[in-house]
Amino acid sequence: MSNNNPELFSPAQKYQLLVYHADAIFHDKEYRNAACKYSMALQQKKVLNKTSKVRTSTGGAAANIQAQSLPSEIEVKYKIAECYTILKLDKDAIAVLDGIPSRQRTPKINMMLANLYRKAGQERSAVTSYKEVLRQCPLALDAIIGLLSLSVKGAEVASMTMDVIQSLPNLDWLSVWIKAYAFIHAGDNQRAINTICSLEKKSLLRDNADLLVSLADVHFRAGDTKNAILKFEQAQMLDPYLIKGMDVYGYLMAREGHLEDVEVLGGRLFNISDQHAEPWVISGCHSFYSKRYSRALYLGAKAIQLNSNSVQALLLKGAALRNMGRVQEAIIHFREAMRLAPCRLDCYEGLIDCYLASNGVREAMGMANNIYKTLGANAQTLTILATVCLEDPVTQEKAKGLLDKALAQRPDYTKAVVKKAELLNREQKYEEGIALLRNALANQSDCVLHRMLGDFLVSVSDYQEAMDQYSIALSLDPNDQKSLEGMQKMEKEESPTDATVELDGDDMEGSGEDGDLEGSDSEAAQWADQEQWFGMQ
Repeated sequence: MSNNNPELFSPAQKYQLLVYHADAIFHDKEYRNAACKYSMALQQKKVLNKTSKVRTSTGGAAANIQAQSLPSEIEVKYKIAECYTILKLDKDAIAVLDGIPSRQRTPKINMMLANLYRKAGQERSAVTSYKEVLRQCPLALDAIIGLLSLSVKGAEVASMTMDVIQSLPNLDWLSVWIKAYAFIHAGDNQRAINTICSLEKKSLLRDNADLLVSLADVHFRAGDTKNAILKFEQAQMLDPYLIKGMDVYGYLMAREGHLEDVEVLGGRLFNISDQHAEPWVISGCHSFYSKRYSRALYLGAKAIQLNSNSVQALLLKGAALRNMGRVQEAIIHFREAMRLAPCRLDCYEGLIDCYLASNGVREAMGMANNIYKTLGANAQTLTILATVCLEDPVTQEKAKGLLDKALAQRPDYTKAVVKKAELLNREQKYEEGIALLRNALANQSDCVLHRMLGDFLVSVSDYQEAMDQYSIALSLDPNDQKSLEGMQKMEKEESPTDATVELDGDDMEGSGEDGDLEGSDSEAAQWADQEQWFGMQ
């Protein structure tokens, strides 16, 4: 209307109307259209600035007051950048924000710039922008985490907040909080856990859901699944609407075989918001551990579409691609996850699995050695290196030594126990394997360990206890196919007469499985179509 009847409105009114119109379009999520309208508003502002100068020189005080009450030109540029960010046009967003003079940049502009620079790999510029945010807002915790994630020393970051800590009451926890997150981003998990636990005991941060999520995440990174799940559950009880970190919680629950609980968790989070990556990742984990890889791929891609920095979404999609035989595409996703989270070992494990799947033992060995040298000799890095050594008969003896060192550090580390048991099984040292697994199960109950113990007991003809171990494994994870196969094999061996009948039954089941496979193929095609529709491959 203002364009068709320009004489109805003054230049100032026209500028204001264009901004209001763009705001309304932005609210309706028409971001490309909104960016265009905001740009039109800026062009109108240039016209207004010229007329304002003329009026000011002729003594137009009223016009000057009106100009001051108009929407800020800086704010309009921020909104344009916001539209570009949502549209994944990061270079355009950076160009718009870079056009704002440094002195006129507000904390939220510097924060957006810092995040964009970091995403684009411009780490030095990102550090500068995060520091500028802290200079203006010394208590901006996201800026502190941003700096620590870019390898800025904790002491340097703490020095930037020292004045405000000393001038305001009840802020003595902040320096300890910075120290904890510095340990997290340096990959020093044990010291991070100890520091967060000391924070949790302080009255001001007791029962803080955000802190509990961080503690759960560090337990997960340290390979302590039991405590990770426990802390996630505590955080969820404190805040039923919590979304942050629930993707990792859902992944752990799915990995442990609690698929019904994962399905409930995903549904609950979708009811809270479907605009976050977490519920999509949780549903994807449910599909992945139900062996519905095509659907998991789609859900992982949808999560990445919502948040391209979601490490768990990248890992989910990478794992789905790997299991579907698309190893090179999987490698791309695991590498991106590594870039975003260089201290998360599961990112490296995914990449190593891809290398081994494509017979790239040399590449896998190089990656494992690099992790070992970079992050130090702990139970996790020793086990990763041993896993690769097991692939080559020449280095199997070295693998044994590495696993012994890992178990000396952490006798309850499940992955090390599993790999050591695999090695003992190859060497047919069944009694040693049984002793190892019994010792590991003394303080924990794990489906894989119970199943492996069952396999070892079968090898020494202790069928009754083997059956008991398979039963325990299935009670922990009813979907564990290997435990089910072990139990069925034993039942056939125990009853030769029934074996013939069961074989006939198996033949019938086999025909049913063919039908299921056909269904899964059609499902794969359906989800593949959806992936193409959303442009997610």
